[in-house]
Amino acid sequence: MPSIRFVLSLAASLDLKVQQMDAKIAFLHGDLEEEIYMEQLEGFEVKGKEDMVCKLKKSLYGLKQAPRQWYKKFDFFMVGQGYKRASTNHCVYFKKFLNGCFIIILLYVDDILIVGQDMNLINRLKKDLNKFFDMKDLGAAKQILGMKIFRDRGKKKIWLSQQNYIKKVLERFNMKDAKPVSTPLANHFKLNSQQCPSSEKEKEVMEKIPYSLAIGSLMYAMVCTRPDIAFAVGVVSRFLANPGKEHWAAVKWILRYLKNTSRLCLYFGGSKPILEGFTDADWAGDLDGRKSTSGYLFTFAGGAISWQSKLKKCFALSTTEAEYIAATEASKKMLWLKRLMGEIGFKQKMYAIHCDSQSILDLSKNATFHSRTKYIDLRYHWIRDVLENDLLSLEKIHTDKNPSDMMTKVVTKEKHELCTDLAGMEYYGEPSSWSGGGDC
Repeated sequence: MPSIRFVLSLAASLDLKVQQMDAKIAFLHGDLEEEIYMEQLEGFEVKGKEDMVCKLKKSLYGLKQAPRQWYKKFDFFMVGQGYKRASTNHCVYFKKFLNGCFIIILLYVDDILIVGQDMNLINRLKKDLNKFFDMKDLGAAKQILGMKIFRDRGKKKIWLSQQNYIKKVLERFNMKDAKPVSTPLANHFKLNSQQCPSSEKEKEVMEKIPYSLAIGSLMYAMVCTRPDIAFAVGVVSRFLANPGKEHWAAVKWILRYLKNTSRLCLYFGGSKPILEGFTDADWAGDLDGRKSTSGYLFTFAGGAISWQSKLKKCFALSTTEAEYIAATEASKKMLWLKRLMGEIGFKQKMYAIHCDSQSILDLSKNATFHSRTKYIDLRYHWIRDVLENDLLSLEKIHTDKNPSDMMTKVVTKEKHELCTDLAGMEYYGEPSSWSGGGDC
């Protein structure tokens, strides 16, 4: 998903064409490498040979090999056309032409996004794909993976919206008429394992509540376009094994927030195409194990392309250690994004990660032994080598300008709105009210 958002943000800032194709019966294109037999279909048995079986020549839907064989067939075609496969993501292909133009291909199962400058080159690729596979040309990209794509070529902006998906989720869990709220989670929710059902009667009551289904629906929205609910979804996900009434109340609170913000979109193109990272940590915020929550958020061309809110498995004995661990995790993601950009052919002078803790800046740049930091796991000191080799930089930022704060803790309404704005999220109207122009 970060690769899709990155390429779309690149298309917005550079005013690239974004076309879409769909592979019909994709899994039937694969060539089998093993001998596989199947029974004759009911109603299509050959007379006199009813006891015989059929040997498959091609893959079928339902075979565990089918997805892999489809990908290998597609990969064979793309490499044969002179496209390079990105080592950071094997579903990203790119090619530079002699006239200076380039094309980037994104594959997600049977959905294909084609991004480039020259429409003639894109049309030529479409014809080649149609010759090799059974394809459907969807024209300018309007929707992918349940996310609607709106575009204003004049303003060089692209919006990703899940408004329709959120409406369906609210209807599914009977929350479409619920009272809206302004934050994903409120301070009065002190969720812990003591609130889990202990008696059989309480467990029977909670078994009738679709807790895990609601969490799964929220997770899909969070993964695609809603970094603003990442922390809240992470908290309620900790109690999937045995949720209680308080945990379900928190889930409904998140749904009420989504009802209030269903039109909130992720947009790209609001600023220069520069990759920036933000990291933060909340020390010992977990009420059960007193473990810390770390989070990061990366923006490119004004919008968030990658984010994470995660409860750490290890214990941090200080705020400095918690922030240090979070910065290390963010650095690993930054290097991955840097490699992805470099493979496609885009580089910038310096890749910076911003944090609001001066102590971890000092700790990461000073390898001197200290009695208060000697117990920090050696794997987290890897960031020192990264900074020393100038692979990226760690810079101080004021907490009021750090959008990753909403990834680690409950924040106020005002701070939450500031974080969503810094993450490149804004309200967007229905397509009928949109005054922008230009195709994808």
